Amino acid sequence: MRHFSLLLPFCLALPLHAETLSQELGRTGLAAVEARLSALAAPSDEERFTLGGVRFLRAVEISFQDRWRAGLTDNTGMIPFLRLPIPPNPAPDAFRPALIVEMFAKAGDKLDQARATLVAIPETSGFGAEIALDDLWFDVNGNGAREPEETLVRVLGSTLAGADTGGPAGAPPAPTIRFDAADAAWLAAYADMLAAFCDLVRAYDPTEPVTRVLDARAAMAKLGPPEGNLIFGAPRVPDEFDLIAMVLAALDQQPDKARMAAMQSHLLDMIAQNRAFWTRVARETDNDREWLPNATQVSVLGIAVPPEAGPLWLAVLDEMEAVLNGQKLIPFWRAGPPAGINLAKVFADPRPMDLAGWIQGWAVVPYLEAGSLASPATLDAFDEAVSGESMLFALYFN
Repeated sequence: MRHFSLLLPFCLALPLHAETLSQELGRTGLAAVEARLSALAAPSDEERFTLGGVRFLRAVEISFQDRWRAGLTDNTGMIPFLRLPIPPNPAPDAFRPALIVEMFAKAGDKLDQARATLVAIPETSGFGAEIALDDLWFDVNGNGAREPEETLVRVLGSTLAGADTGGPAGAPPAPTIRFDAADAAWLAAYADMLAAFCDLVRAYDPTEPVTRVLDARAAMAKLGPPEGNLIFGAPRVPDEFDLIAMVLAALDQQPDKARMAAMQSHLLDMIAQNRAFWTRVARETDNDREWLPNATQVSVLGIAVPPEAGPLWLAVLDEMEAVLNGQKLIPFWRAGPPAGINLAKVFADPRPMDLAGWIQGWAVVPYLEAGSLASPATLDAFDEAVSGESMLFALYFN
């Protein structure tokens, strides 16, 4: 009895049932799980994958929080991170032009952390991380509480699962995915892709162009109240025309050479990790709640993947890699074969991207050379295999 009394405090401290990582994410949120898992001295591969996935989603969550505080949304749908819908902030802070590059810098750093965590998982690992999509949510307003409009499925759209978490009563739940070592490479590739875009924003820091556009809007407002435009309706600052002007003005600056080199490196790493995914998934013999299946598996998302799509996508990756390395040239509309743009030179010697110069050609001349042109044949074959849905499947396959 005395021994039992010594063990009683320990027994009382134990949970009545073990909480899964997915349930922990649903209960505490991304930031808390990241903090706990990153402090583990010897995490399991399941915990490593979950940490990598959480860091990937934290890059999105942090950008949501920055946007929410400033009331910032890209209504043009052009800019990753900015175009995803978030709940409105009824009383946003004053917008700071430097916020955009700061946001992409934080996202890029977090994505690099996610990638480093994921690539550390051995390709032969047999782990299975079971994550229910309904457990994932973004703390958009930073209050630490899960709200219906903050669920992943609600934010990213019902196309993820054919259901809308937090939607009408009776809506089917989003599926549970069993992620494995192949999916670790897939997610690492996606982290590289988004990090490459973050590098682009950091290379062409938009702070001065954004300031210039907003100052011009303020000057116009002093002379006359802003009116709605014929295309987008009610006045907003910034509106769609302002955002387009900001992008074009930002690109017409001297970019940071090191950041452009980092962008190229991230894109090449993306291709390498995507190849690793297809190599790993081809070896799988199970069919257990698959995220992206091989030719003999079925996606739990309900997306039908043609069996020939994977090999054809690998051919697309080969073509992309050759273009990034300058081994194949991008055709230019004002110069016939064998002339084309050497994209590797664009990364090695980046210059302001003047729109008129790229349309007419004078800004393209430094990168033009004669050589082997990239062919649309591989992409056309992939597009035919996926019934004309190549853009959708490219986003799915990465």
